[in-house]
Amino acid sequence: MTSKGRDDGPEEDTGPLSIFDRDEDGDEDGDGDGSAAADEAGEGAGAAPPRRRRRARRLLAWTLAVLLVLFGGAFGAVLWVADHYASSVRRIPDAFPTLPASEQPSAVPHSGQTFLLVGLDARSDAPTTGKDAKAPAWQAGAQRSDTMMLMHISADRKSVSLVSIPRDTWVPVPGHGRAKINAAYSWGGPALMIQTVQDLTRIRIDHIAVIDWNGFRALTDAVGGVDITIPRTIEAKGDAREWLAGTHHMDGAEALLYVRERHGLPNGDLDRTKRQQNFLRALMIKTMSSGTLSSPSKLTGLLGTIGDVASVDDRLSNTDLYDLAWSLRDVRPDNVHFMNAPFGGFDTVDGQAVVLMDDGAAGVLWDAMRTDRMDAYLADHRTSTDTLGEDVS
Repeated sequence: MTSKGRDDGPEEDTGPLSIFDRDEDGDEDGDGDGSAAADEAGEGAGAAPPRRRRRARRLLAWTLAVLLVLFGGAFGAVLWVADHYASSVRRIPDAFPTLPASEQPSAVPHSGQTFLLVGLDARSDAPTTGKDAKAPAWQAGAQRSDTMMLMHISADRKSVSLVSIPRDTWVPVPGHGRAKINAAYSWGGPALMIQTVQDLTRIRIDHIAVIDWNGFRALTDAVGGVDITIPRTIEAKGDAREWLAGTHHMDGAEALLYVRERHGLPNGDLDRTKRQQNFLRALMIKTMSSGTLSSPSKLTGLLGTIGDVASVDDRLSNTDLYDLAWSLRDVRPDNVHFMNAPFGGFDTVDGQAVVLMDDGAAGVLWDAMRTDRMDAYLADHRTSTDTLGEDVS
């Protein structure tokens, strides 16, 4: 092996995605009555009471915000209005490894839920995810998982942690030896991708969500684009475009360039994962602050777009999607944490530029996620954890 300072290899890739889970008694305000009928009583006599309006706005706002971070919760925002939004989400069959339970990580009771979020470079102009897919979500050698995030939702549903695993991370891939982690999806689809991540982290994956670059672009346009601030000018390099310092209003096409590019960035793949996280954060803020939440036509359009472009595993039922949204109604932006998996350096292996993980530090992070102690982990590793800040190249 010879050391290398950064990754300049050619590639194509895609943008982020998202999903969630639930609360025990289904009662929004904690008074234990859980009664939808109580809210329905008295309708038709005039405007809804202020308390009901506040509750509805809060639920819609955070259902959508959470959806856009994790991809799935917004379908539950209209549980009482349109079941077809959840039904429109395309399911992925056979998404999980068929290994015996003894060969997979054990689920830890009362430890929240963990999702694998995957962005695909499908190498196809036709959609491969969502209800309008014209090509399969996986065909051997035809797709690579160029964006991977582990998303952990705490058992008390008060915080969410998203950890990016760079696409070039050098890991063991079951049945194939060591390789870049994004090769797992290319070789074996969602099941091999999940098995590879589970072997790496010893965390049991509960669900998977997938989106391709067509879907990413459509979702961005559905919210009217997002504002991203570039802190300093980045010069053009090779196929990479120039990015001028300042705030850019990005439509789907420009946002796709922003999250896929790495060749002009000082730390290559690591900086790109931060861009992906930065985009998700901007998308969440845009959705909360725009007229999307107060306009029935915009809200319906956004929900329909999400249903059109996302695919999830077939273990995630419509009821699960509703529950995902409902359970996260009290999550606030400050309780959504983005970070990279612990970095161990760059290297070159068999002519491939790769990212090395710090296995020791990563083990501590994976253990915290597995046992639902992410808040304590972040408090204890505040200075050493590569969390997303405001200054993103």
